[in-house]
Amino acid sequence: MHRRHLLQVAAASLAAPAIVRAEASRVLRVIPEADLAVLDPVWTTANITRNHAFMVYDTLYGQDEGFNVQPQMLAGHTVAGETDWTLTLRPGLRFHDGEPVRGRDVVASIRRWAERDSFGQVLIATADEVSAPSDSTVRLRMKKRFPVARALANSAQIMPERLAVTSSAKQVSEVIGSGPFRFLPDQRVAGSRVAYARFDGYQPREGGQPSFTAGPKRVNVDRVEWTVIPDSSTAAAAMLAGEADWWAPPADLVPSLRQSARLRVEMLDPMGGIAVLRFNHLYPPFDNPGIRRALLGVIDQSEFMTAAAGEDRSFWRAEVGVFTPGSPMASAVGMERLTGKRDFAQARADLLAAGYKGEKIVLLTAADMQELNAIALLAADVMTRIGLNVDVQTMDWGTLIQRRAKDVPPAQGGWNVVFTSLNGSGTMDPAAHLGIRANGLKAWAGWPTSPKLEDLRSAWFDTQDVAEQAAICAEIQRQFWLDVPYIPLGQRFGASALNRRVLDVVRGFPLYYGLRLG
Repeated sequence: MHRRHLLQVAAASLAAPAIVRAEASRVLRVIPEADLAVLDPVWTTANITRNHAFMVYDTLYGQDEGFNVQPQMLAGHTVAGETDWTLTLRPGLRFHDGEPVRGRDVVASIRRWAERDSFGQVLIATADEVSAPSDSTVRLRMKKRFPVARALANSAQIMPERLAVTSSAKQVSEVIGSGPFRFLPDQRVAGSRVAYARFDGYQPREGGQPSFTAGPKRVNVDRVEWTVIPDSSTAAAAMLAGEADWWAPPADLVPSLRQSARLRVEMLDPMGGIAVLRFNHLYPPFDNPGIRRALLGVIDQSEFMTAAAGEDRSFWRAEVGVFTPGSPMASAVGMERLTGKRDFAQARADLLAAGYKGEKIVLLTAADMQELNAIALLAADVMTRIGLNVDVQTMDWGTLIQRRAKDVPPAQGGWNVVFTSLNGSGTMDPAAHLGIRANGLKAWAGWPTSPKLEDLRSAWFDTQDVAEQAAICAEIQRQFWLDVPYIPLGQRFGASALNRRVLDVVRGFPLYYGLRLG
């Protein structure tokens, strides 16, 4: 991988764009991983949209660093007979437009979120009733015992009913939440700038400390400003010059940034992300499981992680299966498919035996996502070496996530292969793991169909015994290698470069409440 040096970074400051410094002592200046191309957190799973959503929307429940579920917008809940849940909203909750948060807003938001979210789909399928008996209460009457609180802690953000009734197939462009920050649409400059202001009407939970997405979300800054800088050398120069406060740098720049007295570098998310090669299962050639399986014999996770993050293994790990390494549901079943000797000749033979006919493979990559682009280009080389006809199409990340959502044929603006990252915190078990949903057009982009995977996932929900659940997850992983919804490429632990004036940062993905500026 190309390595940069500190002098190169410092020299790049001459080309760095001016970052707004007005009242810098009360403004948190962030260089985000990409432009905020999509505002709607239901419509896309892109991390940049998730980060935006946790600023402007609030959730009924949150999760602390130990992934324990805690009430967030709720005063609490009661459960009658293990299946009849009544949720009670905290008094005084208001949306950014001044309207109170009502039970019917919550119901509409749950229903819209559940159309797309893997956990939400199961919740709705298990519910006999989701209703709002009053402005302050919501009722979920389930067919059987179900982890309702945990499901709703899985990014079920609440928006006004008038917006939440929008089909999940359409993007909601008006951003009105009840979270700790207000989105400032008039200050958004596509491809360059996004701004947020503290929502003075937000009422944090009382007591405790902020922990991941739970606890009191107290805001100690007036504004958060995102300045998009796609070039990593220019972004590093801005950090070194004190023009920005927070950035997630590529691994090759971390040593240089650590030498600066102005900065500190931390790994805030211990669960990291799982890089994946995602197939489109709707169209040839990857509608054929034999062709998908042929690639397993030539994927070397260590090579892919080195391409993305360099040779320092503190930034990554290989031998990653379906579930997050180290979690109770992780398994070694079938891992020899990825850890055995790589055999390109055998893979070529397997492709031909499976019926590959030379179809063009549209492989999408984003030039402004350095690490994913490195992974995509390595994959394109590997696929070409085994005889696949690869057409690499490069674009920006915002365009890619818009195109990824299209289920049209590749020749009509669709795709065959994309690369992304699944949050390690979301792949610890089948509940929230969107990558293993295999319910066709209701699944995550790629749209795999596997009744066996779906049956095993349902069986996991039907037992509360951890040993039985682990055994089911081992069977899920066994079936996964046959169906190959995607190929895991390794686990990446990202670093965050922070100006030393940024204190008390909440651990996890970028969360801007709780912190203070010294």
